[in-house]
Amino acid sequence: MKTIYQSRVTEIGSQVGLFLEEKMFILFNESAPADLRDVAIVHTHCSLEEDIKVGDELVIDNQSFKITSVGSKANETMRDLGHTTVALNGSSESEMPGTICVEEKEIPSINVSSQLIFRQLR
Repeated sequence: MKTIYQSRVTEIGSQVGLFLEEKMFILFNESAPADLRDVAIVHTHCSLEEDIKVGDELVIDNQSFKITSVGSKANETMRDLGHTTVALNGSSESEMPGTICVEEKEIPSINVSSQLIFRQLR
């Protein structure tokens, strides 16, 4: 396994719960504009070492989710802004270019200081 992105949650927007009910959440690093912080899980800025690909994993604290699709702009926005929408729907196609889909599982409790990791399994 190789970690390609590792960050910690620093802020959870007041509207994040509404998105979690829809089995999705929005990530932004600390450069997130003020008007988007209410809907975002804000995390420390870090570098994306390699592109995120289907078959990689997103790990939230100790719970892993297999990545099932990566939108055409998701790696670019992760590199530039630490930004993507994560959909926990197991879809093999991302509806939006900035979305990363992961397997459908129960969402763990995400708190300030939760760890976010993208890692390759190959």
